[in-house]
Amino acid sequence: MWTADEIAQLCYEHYRIKLPKQGKPEPNREWTLLAAVVKIQSSAQDCDTSDKAVQVTKEVVSMGTGTKCIGQSKMRKSGDVLNDSHAEVIARRSFQRYLCHQLQLAATLKEDSIFVLGTQKGQWKLRPGISFVFFSSHTPCGDASIIPMLGFEEQPCYPISRDWVTNSPVEASGNLKTPEKKKNCEDPDSPVTKRMRLGTPARLVANGAAHRDKQGGDPVAPDVSSPNVPLEELASVSGVAPCSMKVVDVYRTGAKCVPGDAGDPRKPGAAYHQVGLLRVKPGRGDRTCSMSCSDKVARWNVLGCQGALLMHFLEEPIYLSAVVIGKCPYSQEAMHRALIGRCQNISALPKGFGVQELKIQQSSLLFEQSCCAVQAQRADSPGRLVPCGAAISWSAVPEQPLDVTANGFPQGTTKKSIGSLQARSRVSKVELFRSFQKLLSSIAEDMWPNSLRVQKLHTYQEYKQAASTYQEAWSALRKQAFGSWIRNPSDYHQFE
Repeated sequence: MWTADEIAQLCYEHYRIKLPKQGKPEPNREWTLLAAVVKIQSSAQDCDTSDKAVQVTKEVVSMGTGTKCIGQSKMRKSGDVLNDSHAEVIARRSFQRYLCHQLQLAATLKEDSIFVLGTQKGQWKLRPGISFVFFSSHTPCGDASIIPMLGFEEQPCYPISRDWVTNSPVEASGNLKTPEKKKNCEDPDSPVTKRMRLGTPARLVANGAAHRDKQGGDPVAPDVSSPNVPLEELASVSGVAPCSMKVVDVYRTGAKCVPGDAGDPRKPGAAYHQVGLLRVKPGRGDRTCSMSCSDKVARWNVLGCQGALLMHFLEEPIYLSAVVIGKCPYSQEAMHRALIGRCQNISALPKGFGVQELKIQQSSLLFEQSCCAVQAQRADSPGRLVPCGAAISWSAVPEQPLDVTANGFPQGTTKKSIGSLQARSRVSKVELFRSFQKLLSSIAEDMWPNSLRVQKLHTYQEYKQAASTYQEAWSALRKQAFGSWIRNPSDYHQFE
């Protein structure tokens, strides 16, 4: 039906043609990440034409760029700031705008929608033949980005077996002290980091490997050639990389383990991280409450992308059928573990919910404004390469499809205007809630689903909690797999 390169090319073209210059990285100085949702629609086939090729149309219906998230101290109880502006999260929130608009079309019968009436009163379901593919120019931050690093044969390392990515390399230890050298690695301008950067194998760079934290910073290639790395430590890691190459280290993720949960061993080489853990995105001195993109995509793979509010109007969750990743450091095993494997054994989910067996593929096409591509283009340009501070949201909706933000607010927002209607992103919680309320008001009350008619609801929190099947599924997911998930206090959801 489609290839990974076709999906990537479609998204890159959409980015170049449909998105304006505003919010895009400054040439040769900034980079960003890109994510999108692509609608796949296949033509209905009669029985006697089953041998013919199925006609497929592909359309980008939402897109997001961004690399930042705000610290806990900048969160607001009014729901008018974007806590997390990583590309994957912006693309998903933009997708929710698109779904809400499509439900509006279905409810008002104005024109064709992706939804048709379901069997339950006041609920809809996807038309047959429609599915959605999620694209990201880079592996999601967090668990999916803990990727085996292959070294030269002459590098001293212990041969290890392939299944290392599905098992934690070592037991977690909360009281392990980080060697001074590793602490220095976290400072992009330290002599240690600079020395390691110069020593990054050319083959890894050619594969898009100068791996960077999504929050920014210079490349950090872990020091794997040190003679001080004990062989027994590498031997404790179980697994062998493809093509009999030796795993000498792992790419680091900037996402931190959830406070109070098991921590990273931070040992030299491949034992630095513990895989499979929930993680939070790093802040710049101010701790964030935003879970990693790996964790969020894994959650969407169980609960759907529509969220609690739109679940009121849907007979079944809206799942992604596939995830495509652009050219970057990549591991199929790590992606499967992070997005599917951690939730594989969840049981007792409500009807319609389930762990989806996502199709996961990688494209060979590099995003032109990715960190690696910009680094290659700028050659010896002066100044430091930095992540773009803006985030772009685009939705396939007729009214104001574009939204450009910085620090969680529309770009150009002044301190004085914060709190006004003009200072709200169209994909902020409060604005998505407003779109939901608009949808609700366009439907006669006697046609509302039962979940909205049993009691009088007022706040964002009340409407979310009233989506009982969604909340039941979320509860099962937390109890069985994601128990340490950070949840914002309920007073951050009391706006109307």
